[in-house]
Amino acid sequence: MGKILLGIVADDFSGASDAASFLVEQGIKTYLFNGVPEEKTFQTDEDIAIVIALKTRTERTDLAVQQSLDAFQWLIDNKASKLYSKYCSTFDSTREGNIGPIIDAVLDKYEIPYTIIAPALPVNGRIVKDGHLIVNGIPLDETHMKDHPLTPMWDSDLKKLIEPQGKYQAIKINDDLLENKENHEILKMIDQIAKDNKKFYIIPDYTNEVHAKRIIELFGDLKLLTGGSGLMTELGKKFKKEIQQTSDKVESSTKGKAIVLAGSCSQATLSQIDVFKQNNRKAIKLNPIDLVNGKQTKEEVWKEIEESDEDAILVYSSDKPENVKEAQEGAGAERVSQLLEETTAHIALKAIENGYNRLIIAGGETSGAVTKVLGHDSYIIGESIAPGVPILVPLENKGLRLVLKSGNFGQEDFFLRAIELTKED
Repeated sequence: MGKILLGIVADDFSGASDAASFLVEQGIKTYLFNGVPEEKTFQTDEDIAIVIALKTRTERTDLAVQQSLDAFQWLIDNKASKLYSKYCSTFDSTREGNIGPIIDAVLDKYEIPYTIIAPALPVNGRIVKDGHLIVNGIPLDETHMKDHPLTPMWDSDLKKLIEPQGKYQAIKINDDLLENKENHEILKMIDQIAKDNKKFYIIPDYTNEVHAKRIIELFGDLKLLTGGSGLMTELGKKFKKEIQQTSDKVESSTKGKAIVLAGSCSQATLSQIDVFKQNNRKAIKLNPIDLVNGKQTKEEVWKEIEESDEDAILVYSSDKPENVKEAQEGAGAERVSQLLEETTAHIALKAIENGYNRLIIAGGETSGAVTKVLGHDSYIIGESIAPGVPILVPLENKGLRLVLKSGNFGQEDFFLRAIELTKED
């Protein structure tokens, strides 16, 4: 009889697949569920990891907390050995975000004294230095993400972000301590903190994989860990020592055409769109104002796709943050977001019905809209196209390949790579 080595609850779907990919690279068989499984019990003959994808990043806080607790309780009920609260490697929140309340709820419910806050992912340029989150050498609040239309990022100091969100004190552990103190010295310091604080958070510096290894040595046995996907590699190595079986490789390619649906406004996705178009590939832009005014409709967009003889097509609403903001001011942010999600979901569903078996999606909200309309709720995780971006195979439709990319991830030619890797020769 197998067991759940690690149970992860992620705040969006692309982030869930991101975390899963690093575990798979270490040989840990990993399942991804879109929402809490309806079946109360889960049985496995292998030692595995399970990731539950929610849509709590921009959800109302009370709902985000309850949904997260439901997911963690399902994992606890199925005897998950360890819990992990997964959020974006750019923390993706203001001082009033959902990360702190979710962590607090888990600490309180399961009487856990402390956990770590570790959003770093060095392989994709996200590090924590002196407790500050830095993206490609620039403090978070000085990057283009400060103007994100849904979750503007106004500070890089994780202590200043997590403490107003949560109820407890945050303690920083800088790289000097990690690199020059013995484990027992750091743990003794934490024991002293615990005497004065019933509950608290620890923010370790994390600028490289040596730090990741040290963090797992120090904190890998905690009941709850939190962070981005950066720690998954070291966690995977830790779990690999505990298991014997090897998992069958998931086939990356499949028959059928490819469609790329992009909604992220990140600089990485905008560059990927440019490279796709520069390679003379067909691209269709969704214009939010035209959608609101009825000058562009989802039916017309699909008709254009249907009439094309291209093997791969890009449909995108991605734009510069200032242009998105202008559209939102003109038509209302909620209305614009709803129309774009409805249009993208409609196109995805029509594509599947018409032989498009390779779907590449960019952006957390876009991924959520597409996966919801497709209706699949369980996936096995395949190989990665870029760090943190694996190929997903729905257990209900093993002829389909999904690639769900967090907006900031992937090389400039990512869309082209994904199309080629999923194409059956």
